[in-house]
Parts: sequence; structure tokens; C-alpha cells
Amino acid sequence: MGYLVLQPFMSPFVYGCVFGVVAGVMVFLSLDELLPQAKRYAKGHETVYGMVSGMVLVALSLVLFKS
Repeated sequence: MGYLVLQPFMSPFVYGCVFGVVAGVMVFLSLDELLPQAKRYAKGHETVYGMVSGMVLVALSLVLFKS
């Protein structure tokens, strides 16, 4: 439905804005909902280590696959 609404205005700038908003929502949900829930079941800092290593892995893959 969103594509039908935005289709007349689609440009690289609009794609970037839409993807930025979606990424922001996903980061907010993971930090606000999933991380505290995971910390309840962990005994140490495994959840934070997992989150940071996942972010590093995604950033590394973006850099490596760009070329």
C-alpha cells in the first residue's frame, strides 16, 4: 500500500528516506523491546556482546560487499 501511495514520487532520495525510516524503526524496536527482554534471561553481558558483534558484522559486510 505504501508503494501505491509513494509511486508517483519515487526517486533515489525518497527511497533513501523510506529506508532510513524503516531502519530507524527496526533499531528502536530492537533496543527498546528485544534487548531488555533478552537481558532478563541472560546471566552476564552476552546480550550486549551479541548485539555489538551483530552490528559490527553487518557494517563489515556492507563495507566488503560494496566493492
